[in-house]
Amino acid sequence: MNKTTISAIIFICVMAVLPALVDSAWLSIGITFLVFAVVAFSQDIILGRAGIFNMGHAIFFGIGAYTTAILNVQFGIDIIFTVPFAIIFPIIVAILITIPIIHLKGDYFLVATIGFTIIFEQVLKNDIFGLTGGPNGIFGIDVVRIFGYELYSDTHIYYMAFALLLVTLLIIRNLDNSKYGRALYYINKDEIAARSMGINISYYKLFAYALGAAIAGAAGSLFAIQYSAVSPESFNFMQSVMFFAIVLVGGSASLPGVIIGTFVMFVLPELFTEFQESRYLIFGAAMVLTMIMRPNGVWPAKFGNIPTFLKFKKGAK
Repeated sequence: MNKTTISAIIFICVMAVLPALVDSAWLSIGITFLVFAVVAFSQDIILGRAGIFNMGHAIFFGIGAYTTAILNVQFGIDIIFTVPFAIIFPIIVAILITIPIIHLKGDYFLVATIGFTIIFEQVLKNDIFGLTGGPNGIFGIDVVRIFGYELYSDTHIYYMAFALLLVTLLIIRNLDNSKYGRALYYINKDEIAARSMGINISYYKLFAYALGAAIAGAAGSLFAIQYSAVSPESFNFMQSVMFFAIVLVGGSASLPGVIIGTFVMFVLPELFTEFQESRYLIFGAAMVLTMIMRPNGVWPAKFGNIPTFLKFKKGAK
């Protein structure tokens, strides 16, 4: 086994027994860490694998959270039945906002996603559709019930988050070993060469964006369940910056890198609560230092196992 596999096994084992080792305060931090790690992995599909400069990932995270909150609080739908909608709605939004800007590259795409993030934040704050509760958000989200059994404790929610993380890792692993993953790799490295091989650039980019949005939506739903409330502050532009920074600091397209990035950008500030007000200063300093000392991230990806001769039929999707 290589060091990445060994590290993954150790990480999974530690996280599996964490509830028995920490108090309730740290268990709550552990839940948020797992949820943010899932969102970061979904961002990594877009940024690290497809090479799309996405600065609007909090949109999909927020849509998932608000979908669960609105359907449960406003319409009385059981939490379990809100989750599929929390996955589907971000996919729809991802497709709608990506189609008009899919032809943009690099900085231009990034600026467009920043614009969408600002729009989304204003929609939530101003309660334009009369559903989001405005600046105060939505409170009183119900607990999860399965076959009459209530899953309300931090331990229950922790293992739901842990299961979601494992499912996300499985999805990414299968993606990397599939035709779609290899196509995204080639698009990321050289779009012109990928197009000359018959790869439909727009199709695969849209696929990556939709998949990342779906996973972020599922994490958003769990975030709403954890806190029993949602508000615009949790899904603003700075939140998108944080997810973007996690991938860059840890190492794009690197599973261990994203875990490390999430730990550095979220857990470390919790260890030094006296510096909590300087959270974004830590983000900025971490990004600057990483780019100077480790431009490919703390744990950069290794693509040696990806074939360099993938054959795509001319014009094939």
